[in-house]
Amino acid sequence: MQSLTPAATAVAMATLVEHVAVEATPFTQVAVVLGMYATVIVASHVLEAVSVPLQYAVKARMDGAQRAEIASLAATSETIEVLERPKVQQLIRQARAEPVNWTERTVGDGAHSQLAIVTGMVGVIASCVVLAQLAWWLVPLVLLPAVLNSLIRSRQALEFFHEWRRGAPAGLHAESWSRILIAPEASKEVRIFGFAGLATARMRRHILGMFEPVWGIAVRSLRQQWSKFVLVTGGLGIAYVVAVVDAVEGSGSVALETAVFAAGWAIYQGFGHDPRAVTGALPGIAALTELRTAFAEPAHDRTTQSTAHDGADRADHVSTAAPGPAARPPLVRFEGIGFQYPGTQHAVLDGLDLEIRPGELLAVVGLNGAGKSTLIKLLSGLYRPTRGRITADGTDIEELGLAAWRRGLSVVFQDFVKYHLTLADNVALGMADAPRDRRMLEAAAQEAGLTSVIDDLPQGWETPLARSRQGGVDLSGGQWQQVVLARTLFAARSGAGLLVLDEPTAHLDVRTEFEVFRKIVERRRKVSIVLISHRLSTVRFCDRIVLLDGGRITETGSHDELVALGGQYARLFKIQAERFAAGYDDRAEEAAP
Repeated sequence: MQSLTPAATAVAMATLVEHVAVEATPFTQVAVVLGMYATVIVASHVLEAVSVPLQYAVKARMDGAQRAEIASLAATSETIEVLERPKVQQLIRQARAEPVNWTERTVGDGAHSQLAIVTGMVGVIASCVVLAQLAWWLVPLVLLPAVLNSLIRSRQALEFFHEWRRGAPAGLHAESWSRILIAPEASKEVRIFGFAGLATARMRRHILGMFEPVWGIAVRSLRQQWSKFVLVTGGLGIAYVVAVVDAVEGSGSVALETAVFAAGWAIYQGFGHDPRAVTGALPGIAALTELRTAFAEPAHDRTTQSTAHDGADRADHVSTAAPGPAARPPLVRFEGIGFQYPGTQHAVLDGLDLEIRPGELLAVVGLNGAGKSTLIKLLSGLYRPTRGRITADGTDIEELGLAAWRRGLSVVFQDFVKYHLTLADNVALGMADAPRDRRMLEAAAQEAGLTSVIDDLPQGWETPLARSRQGGVDLSGGQWQQVVLARTLFAARSGAGLLVLDEPTAHLDVRTEFEVFRKIVERRRKVSIVLISHRLSTVRFCDRIVLLDGGRITETGSHDELVALGGQYARLFKIQAERFAAGYDDRAEEAAP
């Protein structure tokens, strides 16, 4: 409707002029015509006022739907392998509909621009009909230069657009240097290392590299404005002259000439939509299509003796109900596991066999790069083994359904996430489906040695753990580690039967570490615990220790048995014992907030 406003305004204005120009027209008729004209003007403003929020709402719904689909694809993929592909990360950035600069448009922007172009053409047709009332040949006389002018403008706009897009990588580099200069966390090193001048020079170089080609196109476009001026004044000027001469000679009415003036300019306005919004939205749409394909592909091919099940079969085993207390931890077996990361030829694990017995406190040790973290990711179902299988009480965890399997599992990763949420939320995330029982939260916190930290927080459990939040605080590395330990212990109290702790006390002092491990040892038998630690003094109390080397388990036994064996474990333990006796503390230090 809004696209017809220019033509309707032209007709209403012509009718008003015609009645006012005729002296014999009664005032009542003039008033009626004036009311019609006012109605058109008011309707135009009302339509514009209504269309703006409506357009925003429609764009928000479309963009929100796309963002929701992207989030769903990323969060619900069974493994994380596809998310770690650089190509997929790039596609997510392109498709997420959160533009970094003006050349990136959302799907809502593109759809709105397409609709504006189509409706603009409707307005052009209506204006052409009005123009033809004076003379049919005025239509091509005005329309063709308007089309040519639009094509020139579009070509120049798209050239500017694409040049800006080509400079986007340089802009990202400039933004990276800018963040280094202004980020609080980098401010200490910027001053200590004295590279502020270097960073500023790099930022300036990248900014110039991005903008100089764009400036060249802008200057060239300004110099070519005369061509568009000639086109506009050519056809439209002739039409206006014809209308004036026609009115002076009396062969046409004043009303018609007035309508021609308004309709002629409306034709040029109908071609005024910028095609860059549509072009800018296309990469995001294409990226989403590629993402759907990427997430639909099998994450990793696997050769196994077990029966393969597709996604639909696995989904049948997934329960959305919150788990209750674990009746008995499962017997978990790694059977001939082999794994290599996509795009590499190196086998991180090669024919690994391992048992995690019910209620056992098992330690996995080995040098850096031995594959300990990879083993955890396979146990968690975050990756699929390239060969072999992992079973729980004899059933492949794939058949159990990875989502259901993970409900009975809790993991403390070495690179854990510090969520900018309240302390209560941070701990309760360990079992998000479970009821939030404050007594269980407090019991988990006590086991993790977190009670004294909670007592010092300004709002206790409801304190946000981020200085960026109102009333929030930050924690030291050791305190954060205690929060994460409380998270997994809350999961154990809520039904998880298998706990995996990857370097769970790397930031803790010796006294706190001892207390935490004492409570962990007391908890075994109720749950199975897999402990990974580089400090062998902490694993000597475990029921069993396995040494991972070369992608396989090379030594297994209790601490005393492995020391008596005199193998690699014994040598590593001796080295660490000598360092500890010499006063070295290998605790990972982190400055207090």
